[in-house]
Amino acid sequence: MPILSPTLSAARTLNLATRKRPALYVTHILFVGLGGCIGAACRFLLSSAVQRLMPLAVVPWGTLVVNVVGCALIGVLAALAESRAILSDPLRLFVFTGVLGGFTTFSSFALETLRLTRGGDVLHGLVHIGLHLILCLAAVAAGDALTRYILR
Repeated sequence: MPILSPTLSAARTLNLATRKRPALYVTHILFVGLGGCIGAACRFLLSSAVQRLMPLAVVPWGTLVVNVVGCALIGVLAALAESRAILSDPLRLFVFTGVLGGFTTFSSFALETLRLTRGGDVLHGLVHIGLHLILCLAAVAAGDALTRYILR
């Protein structure tokens, strides 16, 4: 009998474990996909509304607002889920990976920053980066802190 490497053994074990519960795995994918669809639609609506309010803005405010709101929501929901254990694993996948993953958009932030800097507008590109980092981290912290304060 050939000697199997630990990696190959683990892969075979994982493959067997996955085959035992294919319906659960498909259900998880469906939860994430449905959540992502909802999150992406909400992102489009909010970002479009913000861009209509500020059509001549140099910094893409729609993406910034979406990402800050998404960060605040994940702070609130993570604190709720941690302190109350109210979200089952499938619901966590739906909300965190699906809805909030589809709602927030790091790729749009990166592309918009690249376009700003490539066009020679390095200052606005740096402002865009700084605003995202500071406001998004502050939003997660504020959402988490506010939720924990309310739940005390």
